[in-house]
Amino acid sequence: MAPAVSKVVVVGGGTAGWISAALLMKVLGKVVDVTLVESDDIGTIGVGEATIPPILSLNRVLGLDEAGFMRKTQATIKLGIQFENWGQLGNVYMHAFGQVGKDFPYCPFQHFWLRARREGLTTDLWDYSLNFHAARQGRFGFVKQQQDMPALAYAYHFDAGLYAKYLRAESERMGVARVEGVIQQVRLHPESGHVESLLLQDGQEVAGDFFIDCSGFRGLLIQEALNTGYEDWTHWLPCDRAVAVPSESFARTVPYTRSIAHEAGWQWNIPLQHRNGNGLVYSSQHYSEDEAAARLLGNLGSKALAEPRVIRFRTGRRIRQWNRNVVAVGLSSGFLEPLESTSIHLIQSAVSRLMKHFPHEGIKESEVAEYNRQSQIEFEQIRDFIIGHYHLNERSDSDFWKQCRRMSIPASLDHKIRLFRETGKIYREQEELFSEVAWLQVLVGQGVMPQDHHPLASAITGASLAEMLANVRTLVQKPLPHLATHDEFLRKYCAAD
Repeated sequence: MAPAVSKVVVVGGGTAGWISAALLMKVLGKVVDVTLVESDDIGTIGVGEATIPPILSLNRVLGLDEAGFMRKTQATIKLGIQFENWGQLGNVYMHAFGQVGKDFPYCPFQHFWLRARREGLTTDLWDYSLNFHAARQGRFGFVKQQQDMPALAYAYHFDAGLYAKYLRAESERMGVARVEGVIQQVRLHPESGHVESLLLQDGQEVAGDFFIDCSGFRGLLIQEALNTGYEDWTHWLPCDRAVAVPSESFARTVPYTRSIAHEAGWQWNIPLQHRNGNGLVYSSQHYSEDEAAARLLGNLGSKALAEPRVIRFRTGRRIRQWNRNVVAVGLSSGFLEPLESTSIHLIQSAVSRLMKHFPHEGIKESEVAEYNRQSQIEFEQIRDFIIGHYHLNERSDSDFWKQCRRMSIPASLDHKIRLFRETGKIYREQEELFSEVAWLQVLVGQGVMPQDHHPLASAITGASLAEMLANVRTLVQKPLPHLATHDEFLRKYCAAD
């Protein structure tokens, strides 16, 4: 019988390292020791400042006080992502969190809306989204799900550096041991090839039974030591650079992320309490670094607070995210550009999956294979969702967008688009991150209008259909007058005790 796994070493700090350490300690702290090795001399990427709703469950598991967390990380509320110029120049739509309309047994809401559209109704899909209206009106408050009324779903924008610092304090309070130092050598077992220990520049040696690689794009353990390999997706996602810069806050803090398409990429704008986060994701075949920086700086809308910083990346995934006794988390596991704010979620998801598959008395190959199978499915599903934004453009103003529209796409994505275009139907695969409603908004937002609808939507009279849609619209928007402005909410909720 193999010895129990009792000593876990996390390599690297930042958001990935400290989420890993905090969750490990919170869940398994009674049966494993957790050590994190990082160096203050090695910086982190730290531009991932937008999240999606599952982060609320992570913060709850960690026992974080929401108001305190928001105050210490300069967080704001995020109700969705507004996409500008993605379908056509001037086109604006929103991937809003939460429900759109009201579903019925065997027949999702969009089929009733589609039938009504074909019969001359002019209402917009987003007329039936509470999140959309709250976002556009700059309002927020806690709205819980009721029988006939949707919840107001939300996530956060926050300073990733402050979040990592906050989680470090929480982790060390729970008992995580932090070791300061630069790793000079990774020592492998001569027979098994497992990582045995890390030799630091100052002579310290940190041994462990299990290692979590949070060393960023470098992949110090998963790639440099174990030579795991990487599956490149740049033929589907051609952007390979980002230039990032903070800027001064606007007078009004909107509760949503903006994603603004340019000639060869897209710009993010993320409002925090103390500043804006900005960046331009682009293709180096179409923009030079100087051109990208100039385009970003020319479209900030407020004064830059630092010099632009260029980040180089290659979209894709590590072929095995768990190899031997190493699991890659964060950028070391792969990279999908931040278009749908999935970077921090993929950290959370990887560590949560590890908690479910954590080895007990030795590492079992069946468990490693299952972890890797689930990780691959998740990465590929998110990949398809992001590719869809690029492929479904109708722009003719640049070679970049024409190339994205003409490119061949994964069969899984092609099937999803064809099914929706022909029937109006969308199906969520297994535990797919993005729901049917998320796909619906992107598909409709970028101009894919179904040719048909479900027959159940034709089972009621036109008058009954119009009345039902009007009632849903009224119920969805009912909470809006009772919500504070986003800035008022932040001032009150995040005020120091």
